[in-house]
Amino acid sequence: MYPPNEKFGMKPSVATPPSHLSADSKSWWLAIVEAFELDHHHVRLLLSCCEAWDRAETARRRVARDGVFVTDRFGQLKSHPGVDVERKARDQFRLLLREIGLDVAPPTETRAPGPAANAHLRLHG
Repeated sequence: MYPPNEKFGMKPSVATPPSHLSADSKSWWLAIVEAFELDHHHVRLLLSCCEAWDRAETARRRVARDGVFVTDRFGQLKSHPGVDVERKARDQFRLLLREIGLDVAPPTETRAPGPAANAHLRLHG
């Protein structure tokens, strides 16, 4: 399923999520790798996807703690920088998820026949 890493002579372990991910992202990682056969490049996208989610959640918690507006050094209200970080990280998560192809619903009967956009992904089962 995964080609050996020729540089190190080993196969990447997808059964164990990377240790730096949050507990929520680790659970999601495990659910995804159990449900889908992912190519090596999809595993890398999955990692970036989890990291983007964690970044968005970290920013969300910080904004919830500090408030949506902060006062700058001139005493002026401005948007909390975390608002932009959260938005960008959520956009990145959404784009990566689409790139992996996990957000694609099964085709409906009204859809024109043709090759599936994500035929490279196969459900285990």
